[in-house]
Order: sequence, then C-alpha cells, then structure tokens
Amino acid sequence: MTGSNSTMQNHRPTAIDLFCGAGGMSLGFEQAGFDIVSAVEIDPIHAAVHKYNFPVCNTICGDIAELTGKDLCFGKEIDVLFGGPPCQGFSLMGKRDMSDPRNDLLYQFMRLVEEIKPKYFVMENVSGLTIGDAKDFLMRVIDDIELSGYRVVKPYRVLNAKDFGVPQSRQRLFLLGYRKGQAEPIYPVIDDSKLTVKDAIYDLPNIDDFNELKELDKICYLVEPISDYAKKLHGSMIDPFDFSYERKWENHVLTGCLRTQHTKGSTDRFKSTDEGNVEPISRFLKLNPSGICNTLRAGTDKSRGAYTSPRPIHPRDNRCISVREAQRLHSFPDWFRMHSTKWHGFREVGNSVPPLLARAVAAQIMSALNVIPVKPKAKIELGNEQFLYLNLTSARTLLEAIG
Repeated sequence: MTGSNSTMQNHRPTAIDLFCGAGGMSLGFEQAGFDIVSAVEIDPIHAAVHKYNFPVCNTICGDIAELTGKDLCFGKEIDVLFGGPPCQGFSLMGKRDMSDPRNDLLYQFMRLVEEIKPKYFVMENVSGLTIGDAKDFLMRVIDDIELSGYRVVKPYRVLNAKDFGVPQSRQRLFLLGYRKGQAEPIYPVIDDSKLTVKDAIYDLPNIDDFNELKELDKICYLVEPISDYAKKLHGSMIDPFDFSYERKWENHVLTGCLRTQHTKGSTDRFKSTDEGNVEPISRFLKLNPSGICNTLRAGTDKSRGAYTSPRPIHPRDNRCISVREAQRLHSFPDWFRMHSTKWHGFREVGNSVPPLLARAVAAQIMSALNVIPVKPKAKIELGNEQFLYLNLTSARTLLEAIG
C-alpha cells in the first residue's frame, strides 16, 4: 500500500465521532487503536451515557449544525472523522421520506469534513440510501465530496454485521473517503467465524429469577462465559485485536438487567412459539439459539409517537431479552453500560453500530494510515454512574455544568 507515510508509525491516531449516540462506533474505532478526541450527540441522555463510557473524550451535547471544526478538534490534527448522520427518510423500514429534514445532516457531516480536513472519513448509514431516488441523492453527495479534495472508495459497500464477528444480521452502508495524497483504504474482508445467539447470551442468568430486577437494573452475579466470544466481552479472555483502553469495572456486577414484567398469557405464548418463529400476537421473533439475532432496531422517539420496536424473545427463558442481552448480541463488552431504563437502553443499542463491525472498518483506516496499533497500558475509570439514571432535563443541566 502506498501513501504519504513511507514507514510504519507506532502511535495512536486521532478521531472524531459525529452523531455518537451511546458510542458503538467510538468503541469500535478505539478498539482499532484510535484515540477519540471528541464526540457529538444532540440528545442529552445519550450524550451522558457516552460521557460515562468514554470519560476522557470531549463529549459535546449539541446541534452539529451549530458547531465548527474548531469546536471539535481541541487543537489536534485529526486523522479520521466518522459518524452516521440520521437519515431516517431513506430507511427501508416504514415510509421513505426524501423531504425529512434530518436528511440534511448528511451535508452537515460533509461540511465538517471540509472544515476539519481529516486524512480520512467514514460515513455510516442506512442501506436504503442505495436504492431508488435515495441513490441519486447519494451520488450527488459523492460528487460534491470529490469536488472538495477527497476521493470516495468505489464501489461503496453495504456491510452486514454478521460477517464481522457479530451474532446479528444488520446491514449498513459505509462510505470510505480519503484526502488526496493519502493511501486509499479498502473495505474489510469477511470473517468466516459463525457465532450464534447461544454463544452470546447463554452464560447470562434468567433475570426473571431475581425479584430485585423488577426495580433495579443490576445485580451481584459472577458471569462464567461459555464461549470465546462471551469470554472476550466479559474480559476473561484476551482479545489480541482489541487496542482499546482497559476500563476499571466490577466484573461481579451484572448490569442492564431491568426486567420486563410479562403477563402469564404472554409467557405462555412465548413458550409455545417455536425457535426461529414469530409469536403471532406480539409479532416478536423467538430467537434460535443455533442461529443469529435479527436486526435490533431502536423504534421511534417521542416526537414520532414513542414507538418501541419489537424485542426478540429469549429462546430459553420465555421473555423478551434484556438490555444486557441485546448488548451482547450487538458485541458490546460487559463493562459498557446503557441508560438504566429499558426504553432508552434499547434505543441506544438499536441506534448504534455494532462495535466489532466498526472495528473492522476502522482497522482498514489504521492500515491505510500505515500505523501499528498499540494497546495502552493506562486503565480508565468509568464516569459517574449518575449519568446513567438521568432524565432529559437533568441530563441537559449536568452536561451544561461540566462543559
């Protein structure tokens, strides 16, 4: 591979995460060896969760349209800018709306690319952006990018998380861009390992056995992982391709476990549904332990009716999966926490890029930079646990107070 770097460098390149949510892409890029300088999220609750999990990152709660490149760089040269502008108008789920104002956020992303001038950018989005009228819009965006001194790797690719070590089918578009003079990155090669729902969640207990989880989202419970995948997420096995900062956490505490209190009628229907089939009343899919999870979706926010997406049925326990189980199926490690409520927690998982998928893409940018990733020796203290229990008003107030 050719480019501006003639010899392999041994340091941690810098990155910025736009539209960061809880931090799926932030984590994937950190695991690939990048330091996340700053991250932007407009929703205060999600920004507070990001701040908890990435306490040394400059997490900014704000509207990206009101921010400049100078606001985000903190005096550093940026190697890669990445993010997933929320283009719900192009989604294959529900009504496609080309006029949805959120589609303009894609241009805000590209505006910041032009201002910051990173060596590389990675734009992630819904696969619906490659179909019909939306594809014409995408091609116009690519043309505009290439007039601003960048090149886009062609053909662009829709990647499925199941092909990169994640036990879930989730297709997303990735655009890889590079500044003129930089080495051209390539898309990651498919991982042949096939993981299952059982690999991901069968070491976790049945949360219905713990009465305290009707009110609390965590319990003291020492997990004993049964698969290499779960061992790596729990930190009991070294992952040689994980170059993230180690977090200090209590591995005997199981989090993200607030119960959903189903009626007996619901649990009876869940029990009578065959694995891999949809329960006809709830329309929930009962997971097959030998298969993979269907796409975990976020649902709509309060401005759109607060619709909760169907959550899969646990294949063994006759209930919907917990937030922690959703995180396992998404490739989040056990130290990583979402908001304490099921509503926000599931939205944060459903809106995020699986970290292992983000890591696979980020590793290709690292290779194009000609950098050998390094595992830091420093351990990071996670943020204030209060960040995970805030409502909208208190989250906004707290984030404003800490800057």
